[in-house]
Amino acid sequence: MKILFDHPNPFLLAHGGFQTQIEQTKEALQKIGVEVEYLQWGEANQSGALIHFFGRPSASYIEFAHAKNIKIVMTELLGGLAARPAVARSVQRALILCARRVLPKPFTAKLAWESYKIADAVIALTSFEAGLMRTMFDAAPDKVHVVPNGVENVFLESATSARGKWLVCTATITERKRVLETVQAALEAETPLWTIGKPYSESDPYFRKFRDLCFENPQVLRYEGAIEDRQQLARIYREARGFVLLSSMESLSLSALEAAACECPLLLSDLPWARSVFDDKAMYCPIASTPRKAKALREFYNSAPNLKSPSKPLSWDEVALQLKAIYDRVCNTSR
Repeated sequence: MKILFDHPNPFLLAHGGFQTQIEQTKEALQKIGVEVEYLQWGEANQSGALIHFFGRPSASYIEFAHAKNIKIVMTELLGGLAARPAVARSVQRALILCARRVLPKPFTAKLAWESYKIADAVIALTSFEAGLMRTMFDAAPDKVHVVPNGVENVFLESATSARGKWLVCTATITERKRVLETVQAALEAETPLWTIGKPYSESDPYFRKFRDLCFENPQVLRYEGAIEDRQQLARIYREARGFVLLSSMESLSLSALEAAACECPLLLSDLPWARSVFDDKAMYCPIASTPRKAKALREFYNSAPNLKSPSKPLSWDEVALQLKAIYDRVCNTSR
């Protein structure tokens, strides 16, 4: 059984968690003996029993695949939808139902809502997003599977270390992650915060404002760019006073899972993904004004040494075994 991975956006255009998820999943599957290739756009003779599409393929994409007897598994991140209030999601659901009845099919086809119905399996990272796939897009319950992201063994096997004074935030420096707003709150709260990550572009005004603020306040804010060495990053998590991620939306943060694997206390935005994964083993901050974030940071900083350790996440090897079971089931089931 050969699996083909496909994704609509080239990695060279935007780095981030989805790229890491795809790469780590591919590597872990290959380790357990599954043949995996990236789908080659220009290769007409490439073969495969199943395409795992990371994103939302169009209905026609799935229909063409089915015509060639290729099954489709799709993994879409619904962080933006999940972060909206329940009332907004209800309105969106009503609009989807209305659009299906009123608008021409070629128009609604571009939104690919039907893909959830006709894909052979749908993967959600959290139980909350699995519920959205069923209620918002009518995915069949028996086709929806919850398979979380995994964590590299370097984090799971890291040695315990004495914790220091720095909180750490690992994230892409972009508005969605609210990194600038987090360092502004840390400065107001006088809580030492070390940010690790890089922007999509160093000319981005948001990044430049963030970088300048860090360089102007080195006693409280620390920024030295991204850290590629995974052992070094695991050591930083082990020595950090706590991990902070106050993003406006997420599906399942890889950096939060890495910190959890290193038993680092967590402060996260109060969003459904975080509560569904970490429950009472994290502290939460509402998406609010800088003074409220500063108050939450100060409370977290003071409480961190006495907080429960988060539950250990799965390894990528364990994730691969779950996916292989789904692939086997899909390939052995006729439509």
